[in-house]
Amino acid sequence: MKFHKEGRVSIVLATLVSMILIVIAYTLFDRGSPIQPITLTIAAVLMLTILQFFRSPPRRKLIMDDAIIAPADGKVVVIEEVQDSEYFNEPVRQISIFMSPLHVHINWFPLAGQIIYNKYHPGKYLVAWDPKSSTDNERHSIVIENPAFGKVLVKQIAGAMARRIVNYSSEGQTAEQGGEMGFIKFGSRVDVLIPLSAKVEVKLDDTSIGGQTILASIAE
Repeated sequence: MKFHKEGRVSIVLATLVSMILIVIAYTLFDRGSPIQPITLTIAAVLMLTILQFFRSPPRRKLIMDDAIIAPADGKVVVIEEVQDSEYFNEPVRQISIFMSPLHVHINWFPLAGQIIYNKYHPGKYLVAWDPKSSTDNERHSIVIENPAFGKVLVKQIAGAMARRIVNYSSEGQTAEQGGEMGFIKFGSRVDVLIPLSAKVEVKLDDTSIGGQTILASIAE
């Protein structure tokens, strides 16, 4: 199993803490003490939690000129028409994916095109499924201009646990569908705002697989 580069520091720290807990368990407590297995369990859970969170499994991405592909693993929690006030200032369709701490937290570009807008917004840390998190939470927004769909806005949104959003893109860059867009640490959400003319291909409560699940296609 490979691990993402964003987890290097966290994995090292978790390893050190786990080793300290193991040493404490075997030096300060007798084998018959109930505290020893509890301490060892805490060390194991900490290590496994950090490793699974930063895992980077191999994945074959869908490359489709006529489709918008999920930028993240998670659960589809919102599909609705909204009045966007950040960039479009007009009605668009919002598809939101909630990422729990158990999901892979890498984010991928959902479609190819030119990045024409790139902005970081400081903000609150409401739970990621709160509707206000889209506008009130810390977030990083980019707009990709695509020949087939026009302009699509993608927001990486921090949640109650997420305290760091990483975005690898820059304005003027050419995004490649399925390429790494960024990473969000410890529970979060990704919103995709698409034109009303696009055909939505997912339903509420669907499980999305980043780089593989088709969110929307060109309406016939």
